[in-house]
Amino acid sequence: MSGTHSCVIRPVKSRRNLRRFVQFPYDLYRSNPFWVPPLRMDQFEVLNPRKNPFFEHGRMQLFLAFGADGKVVGRIAGIVNGMHLETHDDEAGFFGFFETEERFETAAALLDAVASWLREQGLRTMRGPVNPSLNDPAGLLVDGFDRIPAIMMTYNPLYYKDYLERWGLVRVMTTWAYYIHRKHVEIDRMRRGAAIVHRRNPGLSLRTLDMSRFDEDVATIREIYNDAWSDNWGFVPITDNEFEHLAKAMKTIVDPRICFFVELNSKPVGFTVCLPDINPALQRLSNGRLLPFGLAKLLILTKFAGVGNVRMPLMGVRKAYRGRALDVIPVLETMERGPGYGYQSCETSWVLDNNHVLKNLLSSINAVVDKEYAILETSLG
Repeated sequence: MSGTHSCVIRPVKSRRNLRRFVQFPYDLYRSNPFWVPPLRMDQFEVLNPRKNPFFEHGRMQLFLAFGADGKVVGRIAGIVNGMHLETHDDEAGFFGFFETEERFETAAALLDAVASWLREQGLRTMRGPVNPSLNDPAGLLVDGFDRIPAIMMTYNPLYYKDYLERWGLVRVMTTWAYYIHRKHVEIDRMRRGAAIVHRRNPGLSLRTLDMSRFDEDVATIREIYNDAWSDNWGFVPITDNEFEHLAKAMKTIVDPRICFFVELNSKPVGFTVCLPDINPALQRLSNGRLLPFGLAKLLILTKFAGVGNVRMPLMGVRKAYRGRALDVIPVLETMERGPGYGYQSCETSWVLDNNHVLKNLLSSINAVVDKEYAILETSLG
């Protein structure tokens, strides 16, 4: 236990305090018009070692900050990612699930607690925010506060950046969310480019996600993803169980008509996954609670209010097939077919700042930067 000023930090050790940990953001953002309440059942599942396969190789310590009156005023998690350490061997630990009242002393006390815990685990670097990994919603929002985030993207107050940097964290990576609207995209340029790609790649074909063989297609996506992203900054292979867990969460909302596989001579070499952005409907639910009528209400809101935007959270081309502009094909098909299904726009996120190929592709078709996120770190020496 540690304390600073009027704030006391305690590790979460009881079911009651776990509920407080999950509840705190709903209280903090109660009057914020842009925050989207996540489903509480999902939040408990993420933090449950019996249900979240992250815990097969990782561990977490949750902390709560209590004010002088005994009320929760902040929260944070210290995170050890076993797959990250196995992949990078860099003695890096992480922090995540960071939320705090507008008071620097509270933020500092929370960060101090995690830094101390990570040192006890033998780690020398602290990086984040991740919730709980870079394969999950991650990053600190630093620009784009006046609109709600897309599905599975983070949101936080403006003052978090100041607090984290004042404490000593420094940005090590910037990621971007690009917005593409059918009215403004350079569709003719994309069509000409796609025609060239087809001429240069005999045997090229495209197919959509097949829900009748969903598990098989999910396994293919994971295989391509782990190959395509393996050289990217911060990459950690996603395990079979983690990907199956993610796919199960996506299955309830995925629209297979806008998820594509690029194939060469019937061999899958690339893919894109798009999710209908149901966040506007989620925001109108009863503060993250599905029961007793929430699921029906969510489906009704999604169906009748319309989902005009999709998010493309996953895409990739096998490394052996890079340099052929194959990623143009599924992006074009998303733009061509989307409006017929009611989707007028797409967010592509998050795009690493050093992914110049993807950034150039998006800029060339008139996609615009819509939001900016950061990953920060500091030495624990």
